[in-house]
Amino acid sequence: MRLVAFSLALALTPALSAFDTPKTPASEPKSVTVPITLDHNRIIIEVGLPLPDGSTQSVHAWVNGIPSLYFSKRAADLMGLSSSCDAKTCTAPPPRELRVGGMRIPLAQIKSAMVALRFSDVSPGTDAEINLPATVLRNYDILIDLPNRELTIAQPGTLKFKGVSAKARISADTGLIDIPSQIENKKCDLLLALWPSMSFLFPELFASLADEHADWPEMTGAVGPANLWGTPGEVNWKLMRADRVHFGPLFLTNVAFAQEPMENTSFLEKRIDLPVTGLLGTEALTNYRIGLDYAHSTVYFDIGRLANLPDFDVVGLILRAENDGRFSILGVADYEGKPSVPVGADGIQAGDHLVAVDGNPVANFTMGQVWALLQGSPGQERTLTLERGAKEFTVVVHVEHFLGEEPGRDESKRKADK
Repeated sequence: MRLVAFSLALALTPALSAFDTPKTPASEPKSVTVPITLDHNRIIIEVGLPLPDGSTQSVHAWVNGIPSLYFSKRAADLMGLSSSCDAKTCTAPPPRELRVGGMRIPLAQIKSAMVALRFSDVSPGTDAEINLPATVLRNYDILIDLPNRELTIAQPGTLKFKGVSAKARISADTGLIDIPSQIENKKCDLLLALWPSMSFLFPELFASLADEHADWPEMTGAVGPANLWGTPGEVNWKLMRADRVHFGPLFLTNVAFAQEPMENTSFLEKRIDLPVTGLLGTEALTNYRIGLDYAHSTVYFDIGRLANLPDFDVVGLILRAENDGRFSILGVADYEGKPSVPVGADGIQAGDHLVAVDGNPVANFTMGQVWALLQGSPGQERTLTLERGAKEFTVVVHVEHFLGEEPGRDESKRKADK
């Protein structure tokens, strides 16, 4: 289940050949704007679940744009929905609707939903209990204002979008959005991906760019935004920062990419009816308001701020959120050829549990909350409280400047290092 919820969601996606225009009673608003919590670059909002007695229960929802609806077992029980399971998955009938702000979001087009028996499997490392999938979002006008942390959902034709626009290919079956792009001199097609906390390239394209641009910063180990789910393979994920990326009309610089795991690549290629070779995640677009005009297959990008926010100035750990609320350490990343934190019997070992950062307990935190404690300015100290066996101990570590030149390093030193 933890091997990317997107893969399981695609497997359950109903084939829909046309957008279903929702019907809204005259008494309900045609547009609502709600706050976003950007948790580890994942877009989280509050939604209302319909309960059997006619009331609603507020829970956190992940606005991720993957194709299928899924929710936690607790949410299924709250809504009175019975689930059935086979050897691999559990499914349930969908609720009749959700509430976002004061707007009803009908779910009649969803035929079956996936049920996550373990709470963390809805979205590992977040507190979301349900998602808003692309097959629902595509029935509306959507504006995702990342700088101001707001999401607007409106009836088609209601919003007046601003910014530069791009014609997109939108999958009739999944609602996924593909935008023609270019990385340096290589043309490619990238999904507008709202679910991963960073961007990915398929292995062939990643390797080709890495060979042609040996000067681009690279590393191994899914630290910071790359630490998506806590799968074992994240310890060996390859990361790279590309100088220039044209994403439709946008000219983006210093975009961090991870190499998509081969098993995910094979799955996506078989099930996505678009010629994609990668995914551009939320991490690359945090300065923008993103308008989704599904009815006209158009995406709008409106710059909301000019900022170069540090993204990989972090402690070099790779973490996994466990079902009991703890965080396990899967491994550590190297920095300049050496482990970025003390390792071994007196340092950090794979399998240790992270108990606290600078005295702040992390039990039942989200992944985003933990990484907020582990980021900072390069060279800053962090005191980690760890548990190994039944014993707790502390290790002092430093924030490193991953995927970039060290601050203050002069040009001659950079040349000597190459």
